[in-house]
Amino acid sequence: MAAKLFKGAQYLVTEASATDVFTPEQFTDEQRQIGDTIDQFVRNEIIPNRDEIENQNFAVIVDLLRKSGDLGLLMIDVPAEYGGLELDKVTSFHASEKMSPTGSFFVTWGVNCSLGCLPLVYYGTHEQKERYLPKIAAGSLIGAYCLTEPDAGSDALGVKSTAVLSEDGKHYLLNGTKQFISNGSIADLFTVFAKVDKKQFTAFLVERNSPGLSVGAEEKKLGIKGSSTTQVVFEDVRVPVESVLGEIGKGHKIAFNILNLGRMKVSVGAIGTAKSAFAEGVAYANMRKQFGSPISSFGAIQEKIADMAAAIFASESLLYRLAGQIDARLATVPKESANYYELYQRCIEEYAMECSVAKVFCTEMLAKVTDEVVQIHGGYGFIQEYGAERYYRDERINRIFEGTNEINRIFVTTMLLRRIHAGEIAPETEAAKTLEPLTPAEPDKGGEAPFAAEKRLLANLKRVYMGLVDRGVKKHRDQLKNEQEILMALADIAINIFAMESATLRAEQIAERLSPAKKEILTDVVQVFLANGAEKCGASIRKGANYLADTDGVFPIGSDTHRFTDYQPPGLLQAKRRVAAAAIEMEKYLFC
Repeated sequence: MAAKLFKGAQYLVTEASATDVFTPEQFTDEQRQIGDTIDQFVRNEIIPNRDEIENQNFAVIVDLLRKSGDLGLLMIDVPAEYGGLELDKVTSFHASEKMSPTGSFFVTWGVNCSLGCLPLVYYGTHEQKERYLPKIAAGSLIGAYCLTEPDAGSDALGVKSTAVLSEDGKHYLLNGTKQFISNGSIADLFTVFAKVDKKQFTAFLVERNSPGLSVGAEEKKLGIKGSSTTQVVFEDVRVPVESVLGEIGKGHKIAFNILNLGRMKVSVGAIGTAKSAFAEGVAYANMRKQFGSPISSFGAIQEKIADMAAAIFASESLLYRLAGQIDARLATVPKESANYYELYQRCIEEYAMECSVAKVFCTEMLAKVTDEVVQIHGGYGFIQEYGAERYYRDERINRIFEGTNEINRIFVTTMLLRRIHAGEIAPETEAAKTLEPLTPAEPDKGGEAPFAAEKRLLANLKRVYMGLVDRGVKKHRDQLKNEQEILMALADIAINIFAMESATLRAEQIAERLSPAKKEILTDVVQVFLANGAEKCGASIRKGANYLADTDGVFPIGSDTHRFTDYQPPGLLQAKRRVAAAAIEMEKYLFC
């Protein structure tokens, strides 16, 4: 695991080392075996039933879910005391990555493993856990999560569902309508959020057979067609007081902390899906001939392949770096602590900002990959017979799931501002005040440590980023939180810095263990990604500087962005061609 514990957002003001990050190359034999088990399950059980799943044959879907339970794939996050394995987050995310190419089934399986299960794991009483968790772990009970309402999406605390305590104090009368509920048609247990006395936001465990609970018709969706998505309606549903989850009025803790992990599950799902779509796109490029040659021999296609491979590498590096940090922090919490899960949740909450960073970056990476895979397929990418079409449709929901990417971008910057306000991070460093760049990020001319130029680029980007934040704080003070355009521009820089740094540190960590040929490809991948990332950061820096300029347009960053984003690795075109050639030969993603 990661050697050094970093606080949330600390990466923006601290230089990390290669030994500080967890990488997929550090997976244990057990973690790889779990991944292999899921690979086999997908090949043998899911793919042969893909049409049945897409046509919403829920009998088949439920049977497959239970088969996954028989293999132990539903018990990864469940405590051993209640029939589970209670494995670390790296293992949990690796399992999700392996299941994610199944699309609709992954949504069903993932909701049951996370949103339908984790609220109970972290906040349930012993009696609640004993009653439900063994069944969830075995696959005989399916969970769902009821937060969103017709008029309350991003504004989760604006729900109108109500819960009123009965006169005898034995149960609550629950009323309201929940919208877009995954697993709605097949769930046996619903985690439902409502306001007690219209004020206190609270979570409840509600069984499907409760009188007054009804499930609406299946929504007709753009993608993930094989998953169940319905309204769930509550009309005077009597919920025993023993079924309150957590504390009255503390439902927001459950909602928001579960969403942090949900965002990581969506992120790692995007990575697994991108790898699968990428392999299909490259295979098609090798097979499809135009002008007498495979289209994979054309430079226009090779550039797409290289850029996709580099973006997937960065996403994978980012996600597992974060997972390793969370596991390392969780390892500091004594299992015997009376308030173990309270401390556990604080560890996860520490990285709430990074969870949003991962969600935005990985889902937008997947959007780009699936779009390019359709483009590589040409007209056939528009035909359902080919997988490219399904990847493209299924991808779109990921930028909406678990908080829209706009909300997550705003959250990234507001979380940083909270840390600044609390004195945990200081934006006004000497470097930020002067805005003088470090040594330009020129390519290595010999004699330097590996990836030295990339680290100089990252140092420059962090410096200018904190300069922009400092400018924003001074110009708008406590009203900066309301300047959404500025918040989003700042977030884009922070997001790309984390991805670029994660890719660089991973490469530095694993390079010496690789053959010379593989090491060259690794260096190429990093240079391709950082060249693209520097361009994106430059555009965001210019935008942020323009938004923060005075009315006379004066602010000494926007017009001089190249000083901070200059990164010109030698032979970039040749690097892209080498990456593409390696992927074309393998017909799959290049690394773990």
